Amino acid sequence: MKFLRFALLFCFFHAFFCSAQAQDSSSCHVRISLLTCAPGQELYSTFGHTAIRITDSITHMDVVYNYGTFNFDDPNFYMKFIRGKLDYFLSAAYFPDFMYEYKEDQRSVTEQVLNLTCAQKAQIVHALETNMQAANRAYKYDFIYDNCTTRVRDLIFESLPGSGGAKQLVPEGTTARNLIHVYLDSGGEPWSKLGIDILLGAKLDKPLDNKVAMFLPDYLMKGVDSAVIHQTQLLVAQKSMLLNVPSPIIAGWNYAPLATFAIICVLMAVLYLAPGKRAKTIARFLDSFLLYFTGLLGILLLFMWFGTDHKMTKDNYNLLWALPTNVVAAFFLWRNPLWLRRYFYVAFIINAILFAAWFWLPQEINVAIAPLVLLMLFRYAKLAQLRP
Repeated sequence: MKFLRFALLFCFFHAFFCSAQAQDSSSCHVRISLLTCAPGQELYSTFGHTAIRITDSITHMDVVYNYGTFNFDDPNFYMKFIRGKLDYFLSAAYFPDFMYEYKEDQRSVTEQVLNLTCAQKAQIVHALETNMQAANRAYKYDFIYDNCTTRVRDLIFESLPGSGGAKQLVPEGTTARNLIHVYLDSGGEPWSKLGIDILLGAKLDKPLDNKVAMFLPDYLMKGVDSAVIHQTQLLVAQKSMLLNVPSPIIAGWNYAPLATFAIICVLMAVLYLAPGKRAKTIARFLDSFLLYFTGLLGILLLFMWFGTDHKMTKDNYNLLWALPTNVVAAFFLWRNPLWLRRYFYVAFIINAILFAAWFWLPQEINVAIAPLVLLMLFRYAKLAQLRP
């Protein structure tokens, strides 16, 4: 039934496009607008959403195009997602159906009607028709450079040759990580923030220009708001709130990961410093846990760097504390060979440099990791026999 509905919908859209192309002034009765949807409660909706709406005053078609669709029922969904090989694709829905979903999720929707010529409208309509074809609908998603918002951004601005750019959207030196943090903090997602900061590398810390800043829906909306065409005319002809509802998001305590790691590390330090033979055995088990934990995490980061198509997971400086070789060290810990003590000495040096250069690295390291790095420094020193 769902497939039949989609097929009928596609036929209507195709008829709409064909009728539009058949007339010289066809696109003049088409209205194109940008829809910006507020963030939602789920992590995938934390940054909001962008879609493009096309209405036809003659055929009375009212369609919303969405580049953020993916097939969650794919049996290899998670593996494709992890490896950066998951296809996203363009889909279309009737405007009332689109709005019903956002009303149910209590997410406000803003519309900006674009001030376009007939030729510019025709160019966007033709691009959407081309992208709706089976051979063109899918694309490889990239969080910063190729997502549901950047696709709409390019669709709009590429139809406006010679148009004036938007005003400066972010302060000088702002990075994608800075912008992402704002949304995760306001959305009460401190643990997601920690996970993102660990998995995504230094490429996320490069300063943004205006175009790249519009990878987020709100910033595309601001960019379109301030853009001009023909040097003096605003790109936005009309702006309105189609749906204005209170946000369901409840902000949480953003320092929960830091507090949790601090408490755990302090408790482990107390156990490490306890006297007695039994305490030494407990300390050895704790050392094994720390080494396996950081080592396996390091292997995951290496896999995300070299084994996936994700651009943002490369050049990850978290590998300075999540050493993949710690897995080998954990395996030989109970035998305590001489080379292992030398290994811990090198690991101590690496972590000491990391801690000293914390605020000068090309990548921002989440502050919640600091207690763990301090604890690892203490244990590396002890295991290398740098401390009595």
